[in-house]
Amino acid sequence: MKIKFTPLNVSLSAGLLLLLPGMTQAQPTAHYCPGAEGLDAASVPPPGIYVRDYNMFYSADHVNNAAGQKLANVNAFIYANVPRIIWMSETKFLGADVGADALLPLVDTHLDGHVPTFGAGDLLSAGILAWHPQRFDFVVCDGVWFPTGNYAPGDPTLAGKGYWGDMFTAGGTWYVDAAKTWTVSALNRYEFNGEQEQTHITRGQAYTMEWGVGKTFENKMSAGAAGYYQQQITANHGGGAAANYNRVAAVGPEIGGVIPKIDVMVSLRYLYEFMAENRLQGQTVTLTLTKRF
Repeated sequence: MKIKFTPLNVSLSAGLLLLLPGMTQAQPTAHYCPGAEGLDAASVPPPGIYVRDYNMFYSADHVNNAAGQKLANVNAFIYANVPRIIWMSETKFLGADVGADALLPLVDTHLDGHVPTFGAGDLLSAGILAWHPQRFDFVVCDGVWFPTGNYAPGDPTLAGKGYWGDMFTAGGTWYVDAAKTWTVSALNRYEFNGEQEQTHITRGQAYTMEWGVGKTFENKMSAGAAGYYQQQITANHGGGAAANYNRVAAVGPEIGGVIPKIDVMVSLRYLYEFMAENRLQGQTVTLTLTKRF
């Protein structure tokens, strides 16, 4: 069986900080780290229980200013292992399959001038509605980020954000041909952030879009191009809040397939950030394993 699975969520917040002294507020305001999903990103699988394991490797050698120009050289490497449990029921609501999921990022961070750290990020729990008309898949989700991760003001190595968040997700996959071998997919997320208890700063709302265009072959292998775009939408608020806005975009190849003996879906994706403002500019490699139980 080919498992097509979407959406949601990974947090590598510690790894995407601006690392220059006095500029730690210029980190991305989103909990969600783009690059977790790619081909068929908006396709949710049939009813069942699934375990998905994301392995994300992010590296960067410089940080950019608001104009997207190199501001300084840095050395940053972050690895996140993100186990996720997904449950899709046979219950219907407005014609959609009803489901839920939860995940907890485990992040290992290596940054210039800091002792390497390893710790848990913020927990995400979400509800899912998924529709499967003949040549399309559609998904809508709403999830809550719980501030369970390690966090301290001014420390760029810790994986937690230090505030609650709500993330709304919506997207679709179009099966271009009748055999459903060609797909075009886009998945959109919008995040609302709560106030950081320690700093009393409310970080700006953030928008993320992940996309993919791919082809599935007779041997169940798939290949194509994927990418993401993420942007801070509203200003930060609170005493001492930074005025900086940040955004980033990336593109790259993806391959995938099934390991028949253990019925595990595997995907490997490389995404190069060709534009970044007020944040690190680097590259992401994501290896994802999905198993149905």
